[in-house]
Amino acid sequence: MCYNKAYLTKRAEKLAKRYGHDEEEVKWLLEQLQLLNITPVYAASGFDHPSVPVLLSGSKQIHLFSWGLIPNWIKSPVEAVTISNSTINARAETMFEKPAFRESARERRCIVMVDSFFEHHHKNGKAFPYHIRLKNEEPLAMAGLWDEWVDKSTGLVRKTYTIVTTRANALMTRIHNNPKASEGPRMPVILPKQFELEWLKPIHEKADQELIAELAQPYNDQELESYTVKRLTGKESVGNRPEAQLPHRYQELEEQQGSLF
Repeated sequence: MCYNKAYLTKRAEKLAKRYGHDEEEVKWLLEQLQLLNITPVYAASGFDHPSVPVLLSGSKQIHLFSWGLIPNWIKSPVEAVTISNSTINARAETMFEKPAFRESARERRCIVMVDSFFEHHHKNGKAFPYHIRLKNEEPLAMAGLWDEWVDKSTGLVRKTYTIVTTRANALMTRIHNNPKASEGPRMPVILPKQFELEWLKPIHEKADQELIAELAQPYNDQELESYTVKRLTGKESVGNRPEAQLPHRYQELEEQQGSLF
């Protein structure tokens, strides 16, 4: 789940103010975002491995990392491509155990800074995209893991990340009903503002790891809003345009929406 998201469509200033303690620091963060030359992304698929702004521990410098984590021990470019398509998300419950994630979970956590994300609801064999964001229109701070992989044949360095997921809250349980899913409804770990920097703190002992794991909770659904949008995939896709975030009604869902949303 959580294979599509949007970022820096209109919240760059809010993002800078979120992590800047004073006017000079806010200005510096805004300059960083401008230097990164990030064009607004209204709807991005994880399988396209877009570069997304992330914040690391020990520094307020903003980086651009690609979505789809490539562990540093991967041997070849072919393996790198293959694994990046299966590491878009990492389950919070197993991130300290799975080979692809456990080193990053202990040593390389990050905050992924986005405006919103999308999830599909399934009915009668069709998938209907929902746009999910905070009601106050603040940026979302998603819990992430990152790693650095070097292609030894070319020297190319790739910095990548994955989104950590947890069990769904009530809102996401109603939306995320994929009949092909092998598990219950999921959602990305969205960090409340007061806990964002806690996610980045180093792990020195078991208690530190337990604290990190405890942060991976379903977000308060009362602070989120959702609505259907136009198709994000296939021939009817609106592509990476502002229209991707505009409300769009589907007649097939009207009856169900009246009872569920």
